[in-house]
Amino acid sequence: MLPGWMRLRIIRATQSKFTVSAAAIITNDQREVLLLNHAFRPFSGWGLPGGFVTIHEQPEDAIRREIREETGLELDDLTMFRVRTIRKHVEILVTATATGTAEVKSPREIIELGWFNVDSMPENLSSSQKKLVRDVLSSQGPGQ
Repeated sequence: MLPGWMRLRIIRATQSKFTVSAAAIITNDQREVLLLNHAFRPFSGWGLPGGFVTIHEQPEDAIRREIREETGLELDDLTMFRVRTIRKHVEILVTATATGTAEVKSPREIIELGWFNVDSMPENLSSSQKKLVRDVLSSQGPGQ
């Protein structure tokens, strides 16, 4: 039998590689959702906040870091919502509530940010992200 390190190398060399990101559906007291207009997002700038998970970083730490770097917000009530794959990408989606005041902290990455209710999300926000926001808000029920 091959040593463990060699089996691991063979497995990693023969498997497809993935990128991993964490994104958050962040709500405030008015049941509005935080969306960011990203400078680097192709097709539609508006989307959920988040970013890539770096090596040796846990997804929860990654999303907290990204939100803090981009908006200055801290997150409370962080809860796993869904994990999905998009071709060779794994996206970890969480829900959270925000603490603090949101402002653009990374103007080269983020053009603007805003809090949106379910009926007034940006027109060019992807339909899949609109559906995610609706799913989260409907699962929370009114007034939660």
